[in-house]
Amino acid sequence: MNIVCLDLEGVLVPEIWIAFSKASGIPELKRTTRDEPDYDKLMKWRIGILKEHGLGLKEIQDTIRTIDPLPGAKEFLDELRSLTQVIIISDTFTQFATPLMEKLGWPTIFCNSLEVADNGEITGFKMRIENSKYATVKALQSIGYDTIASGDSYNDLAMIEASKNGYLFRTTDKIKEDYPHLQAFEEYSDLLAAIKDVL
Repeated sequence: MNIVCLDLEGVLVPEIWIAFSKASGIPELKRTTRDEPDYDKLMKWRIGILKEHGLGLKEIQDTIRTIDPLPGAKEFLDELRSLTQVIIISDTFTQFATPLMEKLGWPTIFCNSLEVADNGEITGFKMRIENSKYATVKALQSIGYDTIASGDSYNDLAMIEASKNGYLFRTTDKIKEDYPHLQAFEEYSDLLAAIKDVL
């Protein structure tokens, strides 16, 4: 039995932090897991910048409400879900993901949660499990699934490499150079065709 595991940001929706960087006028917040492999370090750094600028959950959610899925993403996801089980495995947070899941037709997502003070300040974050993407893929395999995975960033590589089949999607040139053995696609039609071939 197959199950497809997809990253969210950069694969199905634009990067939330890049959108918020533009909306807030804080260029440092453009940094993502494409640039920084250590997610814990990246999030602590982001929270520090938010605190410094007096920004909290509300401001980020206001930006997220303006974000639409990438062109063709919902159609790709709908077709894929008609063929096999699909789970989105993301390092984002429930408080960020909900409006995006509505726009994508409520697919299943496994993600994390933010710690938020009463005044809306983001004070920390709680990861669902350590190395969540890799750990989730291994857990699915342990209950009889063959996983097929796709993502665009450093934090997707363990999930992709641990799967029966794994693909890079709209990734960076650096990641493509460093992982030449992984097939890399730019178009949903090509990713869908590759997945169909192994279902």
